Amino acid sequence: MGRYIGPKNKIARRFGVNLGLKTNAAKVSRRLTQRPGVHGATRPKSLSSYGKQLVEKQKAKFIYGLRERQFRSYANEANRREGDSGRNLQEILEARLDNVVYRMGFAITRAQARQFVNHGMFTVNDKKIGIPSYLVKVGDVVKIKDNKAKKSLFHDITDRLSQATTPSWLVVDPIKKEGKVVSKPVEEDLDKIFDVTLIIEYYSTR
Repeated sequence: MGRYIGPKNKIARRFGVNLGLKTNAAKVSRRLTQRPGVHGATRPKSLSSYGKQLVEKQKAKFIYGLRERQFRSYANEANRREGDSGRNLQEILEARLDNVVYRMGFAITRAQARQFVNHGMFTVNDKKIGIPSYLVKVGDVVKIKDNKAKKSLFHDITDRLSQATTPSWLVVDPIKKEGKVVSKPVEEDLDKIFDVTLIIEYYSTR
C-alpha cells in the first residue's frame, strides 16, 4: 500500500489526537471528538491488546509518513541495537533527514520537509542529500543550499528560524540558515503522542 494522500484531518479524527499533520492545530482540535463517517461514527469502547498495539503503530506511521515495510525495518533495527528497543526506534525516526529539517524549523510540516529534501534543497555536511530517509548523525550540519535559499519559499526563513522552538539535540543558526545535530534526542524532546512500547510489542510477536 502506498503512502496516504487523503485528507489529513480525517486521520487526526480517527485517532482522536492531533498528529501534527496540518499547520492549523486549533482547526484540527475543534473536530477531534468527531470520528470520520456519516455524522461521526462512535468510538469503540475498548480494544484488544492487538488493537491497542495496531493503533499506536498506525499513529507513528502517519506522523512520520512511512510505509509499513520501511517502518517494520526500523523496528527490526531498533531491536538489533543495544539498549531499550523503544528508545532506539524513536531515535531512528527522529534521525531521518526530513524529520530533522522539520524539527529545525525549515518546514512547517514533515510532509513539506520531505518534499524539500526530495527536491534537493538541503545539504548534509555540504553534500546534497535528496533522500528523506537518510539518517543524520551527531555532528552533522544540515543547511539550505545557497541557490535554494533565494526561493520565495524561504524569503522569511531567518525570522522563522529565530522564532522556532528547537529541541535540545539540535542547534540552529538563523543567519547561516543551517542547523547542527549536537546530540541524540533526549527523553524530554521525544513525542508522547504514541506508545512506542506497544509498537515494539506489535512487531516482536509477528
